[in-house]
Amino acid sequence: MTMTHTLAPLVTLNNNAKIPTIGLGTYLLPASSTDKLVYEACKKGYRHFDTAVLYENEKDVAAGMVKFIKEESEKTGESFDKIRSQFFYTTKLWNNQCTSYENAVLGIESCLAKIGELKYIDLLLIHSPLMGPENRLASWKAMQEYDSSKLKNLGVSNFGIKHLEQLLSWDGLKIKPAVNQIEISPWLMRQELVKFCKANSIQVEAFSPLTHGENLSNPVVTQIAYKYNVLNAQILIRWSIQHGLIPLPKTSKVERLSSNLSVFGFEISDEDMKKLDHPDAYQPTDWECTDCP
Repeated sequence: MTMTHTLAPLVTLNNNAKIPTIGLGTYLLPASSTDKLVYEACKKGYRHFDTAVLYENEKDVAAGMVKFIKEESEKTGESFDKIRSQFFYTTKLWNNQCTSYENAVLGIESCLAKIGELKYIDLLLIHSPLMGPENRLASWKAMQEYDSSKLKNLGVSNFGIKHLEQLLSWDGLKIKPAVNQIEISPWLMRQELVKFCKANSIQVEAFSPLTHGENLSNPVVTQIAYKYNVLNAQILIRWSIQHGLIPLPKTSKVERLSSNLSVFGFEISDEDMKKLDHPDAYQPTDWECTDCP
């Protein structure tokens, strides 16, 4: 399959903001090489980057984006701000920052301090529901009080239905979550949770769509990849997109960036999608806390 540098299509969030349908995950990318990888990803067409306080590379992700945006501004004559508006930067508050309203404010300020010339965070998530009901709501209160010039969109990660129900029914809710980021793959489809999110206009981002490599060489995936003349990883990423998800594939290899983004030149048939689907399987490859109190 010929690699192209076409930008990923955009999806509309529940506040009419636009988000690219593929993002680059940066979990476990070492800070020493993250800025270079992000910069190369920008050159190859990525416009959506996902980091977190936990990852300890927020500054580096932002630096890679800023370097590319500056170069594009100089090259094209377009303003930095105009080019910046085409990019989407996501980070997540860690659990110890979501133990009170005050700690959440400190956490938000810390995240904003790390982005430098990016100027604003496109999407801020609560990383998990593990801090408990009261602290989740206190953290959300802090997030939704921030001016939209600093925090463009708000969301959650690893939230189950009961966590979302609590937030959506809270009488202090002013801004609905735009996104729930959870692990999803053909072997962890979470159909009930995905259905709930979609029914409530919450976009679902799929982290670890490549299952940390555990199912990358699956015989069925290999057979279907051969049929479409693409890579196994491209099949899994395309599977996510055709299920209406926003996949966040991660790679530390520059040479894999293009192929992970080049999934819009083919479509998996309904028959082959059914071969990939495993609705009764439950195989998380990362932490699982969607069922915590």
